[in-house]
Amino acid sequence: MFQAMRVYDYQPPLPAVLVDRLWPRGISKVRLAGVEWAKDVTPSTGLRQWFHQDPAARYDEFCQRYRAELAQPEIQPALQALRDMQQQHGTLILLTAAKALAHSHVPVLHAVLERKPV
Repeated sequence: MFQAMRVYDYQPPLPAVLVDRLWPRGISKVRLAGVEWAKDVTPSTGLRQWFHQDPAARYDEFCQRYRAELAQPEIQPALQALRDMQQQHGTLILLTAAKALAHSHVPVLHAVLERKPV
């Protein structure tokens, strides 16, 4: 099972992976020692910047574009690595700095990891 959580609420040693392209502001690397940083499965810089120009109006299209990025063959090993980590631990927490988890890239990633439609 995958769970989403804001990185600011995370308490070690729960098995977790950071799924943001940028390091979260105000979080030391020591605090997240042992947490994997999966940049490869995050939205591309161009897509992220495009989305942040108007998140409310662009969310549906953002989800489609991000899902297309995640479908690329070169991303599949990184996705499988996350699935393997989840299998090993039972539950894997997807950490993000996004304020609105439900309106971020995390639900799309979560659905792709569990092979569900968004």
